[in-house]
Amino acid sequence: MIRLSLNHLVSAAIVLWCSVLISTHESTAAQPALDENKNIVVVLGMIHGQHKTSDRYSVEYLQRVIEIIDPDYVITEIPPDRLAAAAAGFAQTGIVTEERVARFPEYVDVLFPMTKTHTFKIIPAAAWTGAMADYRREALDRLSKDPDRASDWKNYTAALKAMDTEIGDRDDDPLFIHTDEYDEITKKGLAPYATLFTDDLGRGDWESINEAHYALIDSALNNHQYEGKLLLITFGAGHKYWFMEQLRLRNDIVLMDPRPFLEAAQDSAQ
Repeated sequence: MIRLSLNHLVSAAIVLWCSVLISTHESTAAQPALDENKNIVVVLGMIHGQHKTSDRYSVEYLQRVIEIIDPDYVITEIPPDRLAAAAAGFAQTGIVTEERVARFPEYVDVLFPMTKTHTFKIIPAAAWTGAMADYRREALDRLSKDPDRASDWKNYTAALKAMDTEIGDRDDDPLFIHTDEYDEITKKGLAPYATLFTDDLGRGDWESINEAHYALIDSALNNHQYEGKLLLITFGAGHKYWFMEQLRLRNDIVLMDPRPFLEAAQDSAQ
């Protein structure tokens, strides 16, 4: 059934205009031919609590972006064992109170409210558990105080500081967040975290958790392979470079640059 909503028509126009923007933002390499049965995948990096305070990447703006994208599925940073409780609570009270979902404004203030008027399906794909988060937090606290790991801790914090400095006041600029430059900066800034503490953080170390997140994303993409649908992935922006590297290896999807959608949402607000 063809959906004739304004948002879908806008999305379709953007899809046609951007069909050559597959796999990388700035790449000029030859791209594979489009297959009408391939799913389109759009990755949006979230800034979590900052959506509540940012003028550039506010919850209202994010909602406009998602409305224009008009996804069929939204793969989210929600643990699979928490989605049902979050959805049930929202259905009963209109409020998301499930603690591991309620911390994300992109879901509390945007995605769940949109389910009242939109038909997309939410797919949970976060591998985090409360126990993993607690273990990681306690391990990092110990590492920060361990004199034998002072050098590692110094390298880790220096890289984060350098990353923050390089990003500067662009940390809530959605157009900058969705560039290769942003991904390169975050990958470099998080490299010490990804390599120095692998044996200290259990299953919550950076590489392990990204592998676990992506395994759930990969499963969702496999489950809906060749449906000709549009799938939106919404995770913290820091994870984005890791996922993009994996998604670019797939030949069964059209990986689309989200910036035309972001620009369209900006234009619609003017």
